[in-house]
Amino acid sequence: MAGKSPDDLIAAACDGDRSALARLLSIVERGGDGARAVGRAMHGRGSDAYTVGITGAPGSGKSTLTSALVDVVRAAGEPVAVLAIDPSSPFSGGAILGDRVRMGDHALDEGVFIRSMATRGHLGGLAVAAPEAVRVLTAAGYPWVILETVGVGQVEVEVVGQADTTLVVVNPGWGDAVQANKAGLMEIADVFVVNKADRPGAQETARDLERMLDIALPASRGPDRWRPPVLCATATSGEGVDGVWRAVSDHRAHLLASGGLAERRHRRASEEVTRLVAAALLERARAMTTSPEATELADAVAAGDLDPWTAADRLLREK
Repeated sequence: MAGKSPDDLIAAACDGDRSALARLLSIVERGGDGARAVGRAMHGRGSDAYTVGITGAPGSGKSTLTSALVDVVRAAGEPVAVLAIDPSSPFSGGAILGDRVRMGDHALDEGVFIRSMATRGHLGGLAVAAPEAVRVLTAAGYPWVILETVGVGQVEVEVVGQADTTLVVVNPGWGDAVQANKAGLMEIADVFVVNKADRPGAQETARDLERMLDIALPASRGPDRWRPPVLCATATSGEGVDGVWRAVSDHRAHLLASGGLAERRHRRASEEVTRLVAAALLERARAMTTSPEATELADAVAAGDLDPWTAADRLLREK
């Protein structure tokens, strides 16, 4: 693979070369001109692929549930890719949590491709890099792509919200956290999963979520009126996991019948263009504010001789 051009890597990845696919994802993760070239070349390929996002608080069992869902997909004979969205290491810039450590049962399955993704140096961060990575995976022939996040911070929710169907995973007794985060999670959730349902309090948590949905639905959901089901499952044993995947299939069928899938993808495309424009403008702004003129203006602002708005206006006029 050494020395191969992006076009060669793309051709090899589309022919099933997993090493080439991994190289392409590394290019996308780094960002820059290489990522742009790959993104342009991959655009429009594999558009029938379906993405499933999985998010929830750390420790809720998202990786175990993801692994169990992969088992269901593979039992149906379909290949699946997993993109695990991890925080960036402050030292290496790579993903802190190893994908094969969390989902090692599938490491030798040729029908499963697992990749951890961190922010690294990609301008715009994961919100920009993740859609490009998904396009690479779908172009490589994976009809299902699962996006799994480590937590429920703003970046993670943004990324997983780009999926066609989003699962929000909670644990028994997580009511206070749901209450604190419901504004964001209620907006993105298409299916709620109460994981570790063999523990006490699972049914109570499910009822709490149902009550929250009763309150939130009129204000937060669109005209398709899909009501997120609340399902109980125990990912470690596989109990209830088939039902979770059926809910994903039901939501997909609903979106297709209502036209909601095309609407969601159009909205995501518009948002992605906005993010790319914002990232490009940020890059220009950083270049502008490292010039000698910018340094002089910053000195004037620090000395109290100039306000920051006037300084910014002057830089913009000069450019």
